[in-house]
Formats: sequence, C-alpha cells, structure tokens
Amino acid sequence: MEEIENFSENIHEQSNEHAHHILSEGKEKWVLYVALTTAVFAVLAAIAGLMAGAHADEAMLSQMRSSDQWAFYQAKGIKSEMLTTSNKILVAIGKAPVAEDVEKVKENKTEQAKIMAEAKAFQKESDEHTAKHSILAKCVTLFQVAIAIGAISIITKRKALWLASMGFAAIGIFFLVSGLL
Repeated sequence: MEEIENFSENIHEQSNEHAHHILSEGKEKWVLYVALTTAVFAVLAAIAGLMAGAHADEAMLSQMRSSDQWAFYQAKGIKSEMLTTSNKILVAIGKAPVAEDVEKVKENKTEQAKIMAEAKAFQKESDEHTAKHSILAKCVTLFQVAIAIGAISIITKRKALWLASMGFAAIGIFFLVSGLL
C-alpha cells in the first residue's frame, strides 16, 4: 500500500526559512515558537503517516487471509456436494452409498464450521486495522493543516493563526492517541 505523502514538508521548510529571516532581523520572537511547533507537528505527522500505512497493509493482509479461508470453505462445500450427489446417483441406480463418503461429508461440515470461524476472525481483524488507518489518516491531515496555518501565521504575522494551528494540532494529537489505543 502506498505511504501517505507528507505535503506539509515543503511548507514547513519554507516557513522555517521565512522565520529565520525574520529572527535574523531581531523582530518578533514568537515566530521562533511557530517554527518549533510546526517542526514538532511535522514529526508527529510523519509518525502517524507511517502508522496509518502499516495499518492499511495489515488490513489488506487480513482481508486476503479471510478471502482465502472463504475459498477453502467453499471448496469443502463443493467436495461435500459432489460426494453427496454421487451417493444419490448410486442409490438411484439401486446400489448402496459409499459409507466412507458419508463420513467424509460429515467431516467436511465440521471443518467448514472451523474455517468459517477463522474467516470471520480475519475479517474482523481487517476491519479493525481499517478503522485504525482511517483515524491515523485524519490525524496526518490535521497535522498538515496545522503546519500550513502555522506557515501562514508567519507570513501574515498574525499570532491568532498560530493559535488556530495549535488547535488543529491538538485535535490531531487526539486522533493520534485514539489511533494508538
């Protein structure tokens, strides 16, 4: 599965350059804090992106395992039906059904129940990984928005935008913690 791209990396670099320029002139110390917080947001976005990708991969693998189990389940059912049908044909022409086939059908039915349980367990696992991926993808998006708004706050020299970026990051942290649990 593809890794989530970090579109905010370029914005973060540009805002740091702009912040360095402003700080070298000795103006507006708060810009340094904006640069530092956006750096932290970028690191958190990268971590969340890697975790989201890992959960997407695990979801796909679990889904494949579930599909494999369902195919195995169907194969057992087809084999049982073939044995049952051949025994019905034997009875129809006046011959005795093959006792081993009757036992094999019972055995296949028992195995099918176990296979079904495994398939459902793999599907549940896939669904759980998909949910975690979704939460972490939202987290990455919120951190990227926080970084972009932080960069805009430096360019426009508005502290209120920096506070807004901190709000988006706080929500992103909430999603990150939710994704870890």
